[in-house]
Amino acid sequence: MELPLKIQRKSLRLQNSEACSAIMESIDTPSIFGQSRLMQGSYSEGNRSLNSLPPDVTLTTEFTSLKLGTRFDKNNRGSFLLLDGKENLKVSSGEQFLGRLNCDSSTRVKVVSVFGKTGDGKSHTLNHTFFKGEEVFHTSSEQDSCTLGVWAAYDPHFRVICLDTEGLLGSTSHENRRTRLLLKVLAVSDIVIYRTRSERLHSDLFTFLGSASRAYTQHFQAALQAVGQRSEFGGPLSALGPAVIIFHETRHTRTLQASLTESAEDFLRNRFAQSKLEIEAFSSLRYVGIQTLSLATDFSDLQAAVESELENTTVRSPRQPQVVYHTLKILNDKFSGEIEHSSTVLFPDQYFTCPVKCLSCERRCESSMGHLKEGLCHSCAQRCRYQHKFENCTYICKTCHSNGKEVVVTPKLISSTDASWFGLAKYAWSGYVIECPYCGEIYRSRQYWYGNKNPEDAAVRTEIQHVWPGNGSIAAANQNAAQKVLDGMTYISEAVAIVGSPPTRIISSWVADQIAPKYWRPNHKIKNCHSCSKWFAASASKHHCRACGEGFCEDCSNHVMPVPERGWVTPVRVCSQCYQKASTNESAKILDEIDDAEVRARKYGEAVVSTLSTVASVLEYPRGLIKDTARPSYWVPDHEVTHCCCCDVQFGPRVTLHHCRDCGQGVCKDCSMNKRAVPLRGWDSPVRVCDKCMKQD
Repeated sequence: MELPLKIQRKSLRLQNSEACSAIMESIDTPSIFGQSRLMQGSYSEGNRSLNSLPPDVTLTTEFTSLKLGTRFDKNNRGSFLLLDGKENLKVSSGEQFLGRLNCDSSTRVKVVSVFGKTGDGKSHTLNHTFFKGEEVFHTSSEQDSCTLGVWAAYDPHFRVICLDTEGLLGSTSHENRRTRLLLKVLAVSDIVIYRTRSERLHSDLFTFLGSASRAYTQHFQAALQAVGQRSEFGGPLSALGPAVIIFHETRHTRTLQASLTESAEDFLRNRFAQSKLEIEAFSSLRYVGIQTLSLATDFSDLQAAVESELENTTVRSPRQPQVVYHTLKILNDKFSGEIEHSSTVLFPDQYFTCPVKCLSCERRCESSMGHLKEGLCHSCAQRCRYQHKFENCTYICKTCHSNGKEVVVTPKLISSTDASWFGLAKYAWSGYVIECPYCGEIYRSRQYWYGNKNPEDAAVRTEIQHVWPGNGSIAAANQNAAQKVLDGMTYISEAVAIVGSPPTRIISSWVADQIAPKYWRPNHKIKNCHSCSKWFAASASKHHCRACGEGFCEDCSNHVMPVPERGWVTPVRVCSQCYQKASTNESAKILDEIDDAEVRARKYGEAVVSTLSTVASVLEYPRGLIKDTARPSYWVPDHEVTHCCCCDVQFGPRVTLHHCRDCGQGVCKDCSMNKRAVPLRGWDSPVRVCDKCMKQD
């Protein structure tokens, strides 16, 4: 039946390929040249209008300009949309997939997909490689991309499912989503054709294939193995990825040529290696290059390469079309969902910002180049990470922070209110002190004797700071605090012989009070013997009974016995009264709970006597007890040091081992006579430095 209205030299164009597909699906016959039912529509031009069409119409040659069949031909062999640009699978089941392919379920097939930049002729390549030039996959001369998403078609001659993909570098609202879509198609493919039509091979080819290889190895390989182990798939799939064929077409330049020592594939592998990209996931790599001087492209070499790969079943064997569909569906369901959209920045900040990186977190400085010459320090708004070797955790006064002030505090040897020698004596026994310029002394450490709480618990809050190269503000004072305790002891020991007798009793009494258990009466409150009321002169010795804690003279406390209820399990000094009570089986009343830490501290300082000349021997016991755990982390351990790092002399009884405060290596006394401050390591005052570090300085 002829149309009632003839339209001459007028064409009705459908530019959108998906719209074409929608209209063709509304046609009630597999061929566009048969009879169909069209939905009611309207067509108007001037005073003429077409409000409706008869139910049954025949499309004659007068409608040749109505291009409804660009993806279907008279043999019912055409392409269909398999995945849209939003990663939505447009085929609902394996049976529908077979119907759209017009393929039998018992047929075993391979999958060939094509990739490349938009406009390089991917669809045209598939049409001429598999379909003898028939326009199974739509091509267009317009600027807009004619392929959006992934289209599929079946070639019964080669028994191949062809997948035409959306082009790279084309305009899209979500670049990352398109890339993930292409990688999923690549994962289910047996052969991948990368089509490039450029005079020289560009970096985007190597970047895409290298990234695809890494994605296949890290993500798709395990997923495909899990899919293949399911019973309906007939066994595990190959761990190797698809074979890759790079189809390179030029016009004015020569393609890659093989030499006596290097093939074109070797050249490609070297390019991947130079770009630090891997291609180990692909089962093979082949290069097909042609130089087209006329308009028609010769696809014979590409077709021969594809046929050769299709015949190779050692890596991947043909499989049923349903398996292809279900594999793609499982991968699409697994690797889907929201993905961050990142736009490409033409001029990133690293072009203009400082190239220095933090030693701890390796983030770049965000200040402008040359900021140091302007007196500006390195800065980075991103949070750093803590590393023990840098000790980049700074202290901020907690009280000042609650009042809105960021006051950085650091551990120091002595408080500003202490006298020099007396403060060092306190430091040697009480550890380091943290002093706030607004709040005063907020923390004093005695952790090596009493195990007191960390300063973070009450006095300070911590903040991780960036560690910039060459910056002497690394907070190394924290890690060196323990060693400074030892150095303080040594300093007092060496200074004892020089200091006269007047301050001797003051230091001894103060040290005794610092390490005394809390049930002991403080020395400064003891004026008379608790038993005989003898007055204590300035130079007189005071003794404490380990049972009652009162002060006695030597005559009234010359008995010894264990006092287990106070933590003294070995015989210790007690007064005459407590000794008599114990001998008459009168149980001593325990005044307070036993504090093992306090008793242990007193035991370490038990040998404290009245003269400064003996402080060295007193301090030597606890110093040797803690020296292995108190030393900074960058120091070489004693058991690993056998020879001096400068003169190579062997350490022994006659050659004492010392540590350089700068490099941390073991050095003898003769090679470490010089002293200087090492602020980078947290030593603000002059300390021992080896000759090598002095020369480098």
